[in-house]
Amino acid sequence: MADHVDLVLRQWGDQRPDLDVSPMAVIGRLSRLHRLIDAELRRTFATHGLDSASFDVLATLRRSDPPHRLTPNELMRASMVTSGAVTQRLDRLEQRGLVTRTPSESDGRVVHVTLTAAGHALVERVLPDHLATENRVLAGLGADRRADLAATLRDLLESLGDRLD
Repeated sequence: MADHVDLVLRQWGDQRPDLDVSPMAVIGRLSRLHRLIDAELRRTFATHGLDSASFDVLATLRRSDPPHRLTPNELMRASMVTSGAVTQRLDRLEQRGLVTRTPSESDGRVVHVTLTAAGHALVERVLPDHLATENRVLAGLGADRRADLAATLRDLLESLGDRLD
């Protein structure tokens, strides 16, 4: 059995046998997996009127300690969303009544973002569907292979500087 990346590797091997194209076996597959997985997740979130970044903001607030409140900077660090995307998502989520933004009582320069009851309820509805999608996407791997893959990916992320300090 072969996948698209095998074809690419074979073609480069034929055209440039002088180069070691083996990194493409990993990077190419990670890139293709990202696109395929992202499409599956987008479909799941869309059924709930969300996109991936909006869900990530809501989920980050939900998994934080009660009262499920963070600053935009804390949200950016704790989520997988960039600073520009956080502001954009917060505007939309606040318009939908899923979060509120209030100035800090102790520092007027700081704003707190809080998950509303409606936002909390939405995350509670979406999360089981999200996990079911992730399980479906990973169904081709048994528990041991999932654990090995997760550990390998963590090692790679840490080697690139993505770690908790």
